[in-house]
Amino acid sequence: MAKDLLEKGAILQRDQETYAIAPHLPGGIVDAATLSKIAEVATKYEAATLKVTSSQRVAIVGLKEEDIDSAWEELGIKPGAAIGLCVRSVKICPGTTFCKRGQQDAVGLGLKLDEKYHGMELPCKFKMAISGCMNSCSEPAVKDIGIMGAPKGYTVMVGGNAAIKPRLADVIADELDENEVMELTDKIINFTKKNGSKHRLGRVINEMGLDKFKKEIGL
Repeated sequence: MAKDLLEKGAILQRDQETYAIAPHLPGGIVDAATLSKIAEVATKYEAATLKVTSSQRVAIVGLKEEDIDSAWEELGIKPGAAIGLCVRSVKICPGTTFCKRGQQDAVGLGLKLDEKYHGMELPCKFKMAISGCMNSCSEPAVKDIGIMGAPKGYTVMVGGNAAIKPRLADVIADELDENEVMELTDKIINFTKKNGSKHRLGRVINEMGLDKFKKEIGL
């Protein structure tokens, strides 16, 4: 029976015959040449469509299995971590780089987080998002780690989840600078590795209690 091809970053489609691949576009920020290359590959291999995903990627949908390797080679882009037990792409809003409402540099910090953690293997699926202001366009409150810009720095939330049993994240720190956010994120990731649970972080926090979780990560 056909199945997802984790090692190739290929997701089996509803027809049980073709696959989708999603080139990694950090923060969804991409130049025209890269978009043209994605379109060229999709056209060459007769993909069914291109789909802009909720994780700020452009998925090439409807590839034949025998074309997957060639498509990746011609793209010259590493796969986005769209499947598997790992840190998925970090969702990033325009922040102070582009948006008139931005209060903190979501793009700069988000790209650092994406470079360090994207694709990192963990015992569970793990999602992160960062917004540059409290409008929270990247939806940090429903991510395992959510980072929200505010006038005096960043607010960090944990345990959010928008899946079958939705859970809003808990605020564990605020008014942090960029370095403090990176340090706290590292502690949360290390806790997730050490804990070894296959469940999302919010469920782990529910079971152990927020106070104990904060103690485990040194808060």
